[in-house]
Amino acid sequence: MKSGNRLLMRHGTLLFLLGLVTGLAEQRFTNTRMGLAAHLEGVMNGIVLIALGAIWTEVRLPPLAKGTACWAALYGTYANWLFTTLAAVFGTAAANPITAAGYHGQPWQESLVGAGLLSVSVVIIISVLLILWGLRGGTSAQGPR
Repeated sequence: MKSGNRLLMRHGTLLFLLGLVTGLAEQRFTNTRMGLAAHLEGVMNGIVLIALGAIWTEVRLPPLAKGTACWAALYGTYANWLFTTLAAVFGTAAANPITAAGYHGQPWQESLVGAGLLSVSVVIIISVLLILWGLRGGTSAQGPR
């Protein structure tokens, strides 16, 4: 994945833009508090992808692990924004009772958002662990890295 850094930075910029646009629509969501959370998820996760793209050439992993880390980071960051946005639209409470502000969605909406955010948690942890493994110290002909 030679252009992995550009891929991550491009998607980070797109996700940052989605977060900004979400902020403009914040008052139109069923739960405006969750709309603010969705706005922040888009902006912050976009920045995470941009930063990850900046260090991507330093991540030393076998090709399959590096590809998995990249695509897991992309899924985790986009899905985090998407499911938080859906929670704002539906007014769901199960996954985020603090920001629910007394709102509750239909059972299918609660299940969809809850399962989506659970998948984000698992996938993003896997991605971060792989990236951390790829950033471990090592030796080379140039000395310690």
